[in-house]
Amino acid sequence: MNLDLFAGADVPLPDRGEREELAPGAWILRGFSAPRALDFLNAMREIARSAPPRNMTTPGGFRMSVAITNCGRFGWVSDRKGYRYASEDPVSGRPWPALPESWERLAREAAEAAGYPDFKPDACLINRYEVGNRMSLHQDRDERDFEAPIVSVSLGLPAVFQFGGPERSDPVTRCALNHGDVLVFGGPSRLNFHGVAALKSGEHPLTGAYRYNFTFRRAR
Repeated sequence: MNLDLFAGADVPLPDRGEREELAPGAWILRGFSAPRALDFLNAMREIARSAPPRNMTTPGGFRMSVAITNCGRFGWVSDRKGYRYASEDPVSGRPWPALPESWERLAREAAEAAGYPDFKPDACLINRYEVGNRMSLHQDRDERDFEAPIVSVSLGLPAVFQFGGPERSDPVTRCALNHGDVLVFGGPSRLNFHGVAALKSGEHPLTGAYRYNFTFRRAR
């Protein structure tokens, strides 16, 4: 992952606790995960040793630009067979690395802060964005039910997040997701279309020219 991580990095932390409503049921918690960024990035490096990020293939045969890996009981995968959750890494045939307890705790705290108590994630999808990578508008609907929210942690370079409505043709709101921000969406916004605009070039003290996104879900 080529992360130059070091304790005591001189990285300014945004105010933790500022909450912005993006849509009914969708909240951005500004700076919520910034104090635990090093914990996330160091644990991610260990996870990547067991399950390296890879550019998956869509059911239509296209190569995804964003590199993906997973941890937890289930991992999200994509190939010619379709989108789905699997308990084993299809590359190694082994179970996905365990979800770090500190990650799960933060995800549960963020969900509660956004009005979703008792969130118990069993999957964490890790996306690694390089300059120019983007994520087209899509819905998160591969989970068994949609009662649990999605909790998404952003670390590294800033990104422009696009949040629409339940129909692909609905108007889209664009907003910045910065290092340490946590997005939580559920309830009436759980199936809203969303995506990420092409990542602009830059350099972050902890992640270099990358953005990392940790998306916690209740898959089963």
